[in-house]
Amino acid sequence: MILGAVFRALGAHPAGWRMPGAHRDPLQDAAVLRRTARAAEAAKFDYLFFGEWLATGPDLEFRDPDLLARIDPVSSIAYLAGVTKRIGLIATANTTFVDLFTLARQTASIDRLSAGRAGLNIVTGADPRAAGNHGREGRAGTEPNYDQAGELVRALRLLWDSWEDEAFVRDQRTGRLIDPDRVHRTDAVGDYLRVTGPLTTPRPVQGHLPIVHAGTSTRSRQLSRELADLALVAQPTLEEAVAFRADLRAQARALGREEGAPLVVTPVLPVVAETKAGAQGIYDQLLRLVPLDDGSPLSRSPDFPANRSIRALSSAVGVPLGTPELDDEVPLRVARRFAEGGQRILETVAARTGRSVGGEFAITYRHLLATHAVPTSAIVGSGHEVADHLEEWFSAGAVDGFNIQTPFLQAQFTAFTSSVVPELQRRGLFRTEYEGTTLREHLGLERPQNLHVAEALTARARHAG
Repeated sequence: MILGAVFRALGAHPAGWRMPGAHRDPLQDAAVLRRTARAAEAAKFDYLFFGEWLATGPDLEFRDPDLLARIDPVSSIAYLAGVTKRIGLIATANTTFVDLFTLARQTASIDRLSAGRAGLNIVTGADPRAAGNHGREGRAGTEPNYDQAGELVRALRLLWDSWEDEAFVRDQRTGRLIDPDRVHRTDAVGDYLRVTGPLTTPRPVQGHLPIVHAGTSTRSRQLSRELADLALVAQPTLEEAVAFRADLRAQARALGREEGAPLVVTPVLPVVAETKAGAQGIYDQLLRLVPLDDGSPLSRSPDFPANRSIRALSSAVGVPLGTPELDDEVPLRVARRFAEGGQRILETVAARTGRSVGGEFAITYRHLLATHAVPTSAIVGSGHEVADHLEEWFSAGAVDGFNIQTPFLQAQFTAFTSSVVPELQRRGLFRTEYEGTTLREHLGLERPQNLHVAEALTARARHAG
């Protein structure tokens, strides 16, 4: 089972930073970054994963406070290369805005500095604010972004292969340092990118850094099946996840890719405690800390989300709710009238908090509204119960592993590493020690042949034939 730790300093739940003892100061992110990286490595995680967001604004305070101000992901993995020894380090790059040659050089360098532990997550968004930050015009539609992303990945691999592994002959007697025949131009020319090379950095330790891509859209699936080593996919049900993975793998095989490519990983947000009741209490508190439209000065902010009002909840449950107070209990007679969407919200709240309509621990409108406004892929329970869920999805063939999103640091990450990981190890589902030294080895990926060498061999075989 693959386990990746998604690093979000202020937590993956938007109310996580408000929890008692949670990290809440972006000026101290470096300290929590070091602590989390070392804890993940001690637990034998495959990798630490760093997402990216290239613009900011006050609206993110409510929707995703972790994105307001954060350390650059490429800088983060470069820093952690010297702080850790075995764990993989995956940074994100937005292919719409990066400079191809610079990205190739940075990632090859970090792979060298980390002894082969770097990976690269490719995203394709073209947010207007990000475009403005980079002096670009926003594009209409997503097709050009995916086309550019495909060009960039192919060109990256050619640039990484500029230097053959045997290019440095280091012959002191003759004075020959390199074999010039083993140094290659790239000459990658496309509709969006062009580069000549050679790269000014030796070939990465891994040959090619593992490429990661997330999404389930038609173009995202195309990019994953053609080029990704790791596909990050969120599916709502086990059955849909099994079907998606099988279909993606079949399409990749039809393109000539090896069996088992790409690997499929799904995001989960575990809320863990010694008992299920304890975990439900933590999740209940997270819901209570989500800012909602309660007439307070905060909720009157011009950037406050529109989906956090009773009116929005009425639309979600399919029933006019009137003007109840947020902390009023939901009456059974009202809950029975909820449409299908409302029933799903009720079921989610009951499963994650242990509350019930009309029960000793009642469901309030606040619970319903916070759950509607902040959808998460939460798994709430003891270490044994969370491990049960992960094992079920893994054993069913729905996924190859999980990206663990911690609701808040540091307590919840410690709870996961001290209870869920040992349980997975006890069941033989996760390593107890690192066996390889590179990220590709952690993931079970072969080191690829140099593309320039492969092309020359193919040309010679064609000529001989």
